[in-house]
Amino acid sequence: MDTLDPVVLARIQFAANMTFHILFPTISISLAWVLLFFKLRFVRTGQQHWMDAYQFWVKIFALTFALGVVSGITMSFQFGTNWPGFMETVGNVAGPLLAYEVMTAFFLEATMLGVMLFGRARVSERTHTIATLLVAGGTTLSAFWILALNSWMHTPAGFEMVNGQAHVTSWFEVIFNPSFPYRFTHMMLASGLTVAFLVAGISAYRWLRQDRMADVIASLKTGIYLAAFLIPLQIVAGDFHGVNTLEHQPAKLAAMEGIWETQKGVPAVLFALPDEETRTNRYEIAIPKLASLYLTHSLDGEVKGLNEFEGKHPPVAPVFWAFRIMVGMGLLMLAVSWSSVFQLAPWKKDPARTLKTWQARALVAMTFAGWVALIAGWYTTEIGRQPWLVSGVLTAADAASKVVAPKIALTLFLYLALYAGLIVAYVSVVFYLARHRTHADKPFEAGMEDTLNPVNYPNPGAARKVKPAGVAHA
Repeated sequence: MDTLDPVVLARIQFAANMTFHILFPTISISLAWVLLFFKLRFVRTGQQHWMDAYQFWVKIFALTFALGVVSGITMSFQFGTNWPGFMETVGNVAGPLLAYEVMTAFFLEATMLGVMLFGRARVSERTHTIATLLVAGGTTLSAFWILALNSWMHTPAGFEMVNGQAHVTSWFEVIFNPSFPYRFTHMMLASGLTVAFLVAGISAYRWLRQDRMADVIASLKTGIYLAAFLIPLQIVAGDFHGVNTLEHQPAKLAAMEGIWETQKGVPAVLFALPDEETRTNRYEIAIPKLASLYLTHSLDGEVKGLNEFEGKHPPVAPVFWAFRIMVGMGLLMLAVSWSSVFQLAPWKKDPARTLKTWQARALVAMTFAGWVALIAGWYTTEIGRQPWLVSGVLTAADAASKVVAPKIALTLFLYLALYAGLIVAYVSVVFYLARHRTHADKPFEAGMEDTLNPVNYPNPGAARKVKPAGVAHA
């Protein structure tokens, strides 16, 4: 145990905490907006199945939010236990940004969540809708502040070093640093795709179990249409993010692409086994000049290789493969979402019957595909920053604590055991909720979108008090 590097163990421990934590905010950010969509559709149309969808997914949102809060608190402790040099050096930047997130976003989310979960029978429909809106806005605002700090760590700006400490010279430049717009956009789209496939996958699971009520079909179509809409945008955003990375973090980009030598007309490496000892790619399969085309938008564009950064570039193989997993999952999302759109096209009047069993199974298999792509992308960007904790300012080795390796290894093992149990519990509960409905709704039928005409509800707030024929609530 004494031979283990405590810095490496501390990095693995923080990575484990971050991997677990990021799964839940990624869902809660966009699921809150999906809930708002369900609520607005209910208020506008008076159709009960939209509220049924809201009531089902708000339970999953509450569970997700709770795990995100708990894991976030645990993760923040490690700034003091494992990385004291981080706050000592850049605390003047990181501290206020984290405080802004708590004061402007977290308190708002936590307060309004209570109204969302328990206040609908006690407040007006409008107030409840506003609470849902504020929770959705709060989750996005929280992501704004956290990604501002994370982006600053990649492309620091708006500060000066005084006696070994960072001091802010421009908060605008700190927040809107060079990579922030691209990183924030990329992350928001990733969150939307994660939720889209979660909603579509769980709804398809219910459909396969012969639960083909109107709220299930509405949720299924919402997830599929959202995924099909967002994935092309994510591909475009990823391209812009890659160009930004080429400009500001060329060593990371070279590791992502497996480029060792600076050259023009760089090929796109589809497959290879990067070898850092020989500084070559073994068994390489590549398309000539393609990397230069999508990185520089020129067939003969020049891209710096890893040999330009010897000793100051990230470990190549993890970044190289994480990037390919992310891209591969994105292409799979594109194929599944667009093929599903044709199965549940708007012009088809009876989607409960037109959806194919194989397509529903594919959607179930993709339920947590967003998590896979998200973790791969996060590993790409975070491992790709090494050896820096704050690019050009602070290395991971300089920020690490003096805690000995055996102690870090013990807590790492405990964290991993706990997180494995919580992940299994979370997924089990989500599918348990999908198997056990709390109401008996009417099956979806062609033309059902007209069965609850909003004309029946002069006051939209009264819609919740009206039970259509055949609807029984537990």
